Amino acid sequence: GPPMATGAQIGDSGTGIHAVAGILAALLQRERTGRGQRVNVAMQHAVLNLCRVKLRDQQRLAHGPLAEYPNEDFGDEVPRSGNASGGGQPGWAVRCAPGGPNDYVYVIVQPVGWAPLAALIGRPELAEDPEWSTPQVRLPKLAKMFQLIEEWTSTLPKWQVLEQLNRHNIPCGPILSTREIIEDRSLADNDMIVEVEHPQRGAFTTVGNPLKLSDSPTTITTPPLLGQHNEEIYIGELGLGDEELRLMKSGGVI
Repeated sequence: GPPMATGAQIGDSGTGIHAVAGILAALLQRERTGRGQRVNVAMQHAVLNLCRVKLRDQQRLAHGPLAEYPNEDFGDEVPRSGNASGGGQPGWAVRCAPGGPNDYVYVIVQPVGWAPLAALIGRPELAEDPEWSTPQVRLPKLAKMFQLIEEWTSTLPKWQVLEQLNRHNIPCGPILSTREIIEDRSLADNDMIVEVEHPQRGAFTTVGNPLKLSDSPTTITTPPLLGQHNEEIYIGELGLGDEELRLMKSGGVI
């Protein structure tokens, strides 16, 4: 007979990427062996996979405080560290002008980026200062380091901050409001913010397909109306007659 279908049980969109990976693996097995399998991805398990760095750090705590965290107090568990990225490349969301709730840029300080960053913030001498010049001496002073950076960023709009950071290849990203996201030109140009026609409510904006395949382009279309495909399914696929369909409608079955 034909190969078995591969079934999947998915929690919500938060598990999506993990579910897709599992489905693709199961489909590959089906193509190779003809045997399908069940794919089960739990929300908790998917999110836990995204927390693996923190679980690593929980074990590192046995050797003392974690220098790359901005927290001063460490107990027997990894502290909540706000916007800190952890790891060897510290990052933080710094405030920009004029100081609104979305006027922030997330910036990561890599070793190669320290000299251009020091110049941008008006403190070029810090590139050679032994108290600041290496990641090892900067780690204990992360709060002060990001304060110095924020003294510069808070004087400029975030788009200007981003432009200058990008010019020097310093990893960064804007904190965007939902309005900024839906109006972002680059997202529209990449078909990630798309406009869809709807026969009842008119055109509306929604999210596009994040998977870009060179040989399989996709188009986002309007969702079907309630019962839009009833005749196609009940008559065309299930073989009901016109009168049976009418009775099912009048009887409130469908």
